[in-house]
Amino acid sequence: MAFGQVGTTVAGLRDSIDVKSDTDLGSLLAGLSPRRRPGQYVFVVADEAKPVADHAVLASVLEPEGLSLVLSRQDAERAGLPYDFVAGWITLQVRSELKAIGLTAAVAAALGDARISCNVIAGYHHDHLLVPYALVGEAMDILHQLSASSLPPGANGPTVRPLR
Repeated sequence: MAFGQVGTTVAGLRDSIDVKSDTDLGSLLAGLSPRRRPGQYVFVVADEAKPVADHAVLASVLEPEGLSLVLSRQDAERAGLPYDFVAGWITLQVRSELKAIGLTAAVAAALGDARISCNVIAGYHHDHLLVPYALVGEAMDILHQLSASSLPPGANGPTVRPLR
C-alpha cells in the first residue's frame, strides 16, 4: 500500500502494518494527545548577514541550498528574515519511538484528506506538526478524532505524560 495516496484511510494503514509493543500503530494513534504550542512559526533560510540568536532557533535542517530554520514569527521579523508560510505548531504528546512505523503516514493522511498541509519534525521523544496557522484549530479537531477512532470500544485512552 502506498502511504502517499490521497484518500487512503487510516484504518487501512493500521491494518496493513504489523508492529509490536510500544511501536504499535493503534496504540500510538489512540494516545496521540495533540497539544497546540502557542504562537506563530515560520520557516526561513539562515543569512550570515542577518544573524539569529541560538536560543531563537526551534529546529534546523542543513540542506545543500542552505540552513533552513524554524523560528517564531516574531524572531524572524526581528532578524529581518523573509518567510512565506505562517504555521501553528502541534506536538503529538505520545511517546513514539523513532523506529515506529506508520504514525507520520497516518497523521499526514488524516490531515491531507482534509486538505491541510503538514510539515513534520521528528524529535527524539515526540513528533511536531507545523500546519497553516489559519487551520490549526481544524487540524487539532482532526487529530482528536483520529485518536478517538483508534481506541478500542469502551476504552478511555492511555495515560500520556504531559510535555515539560
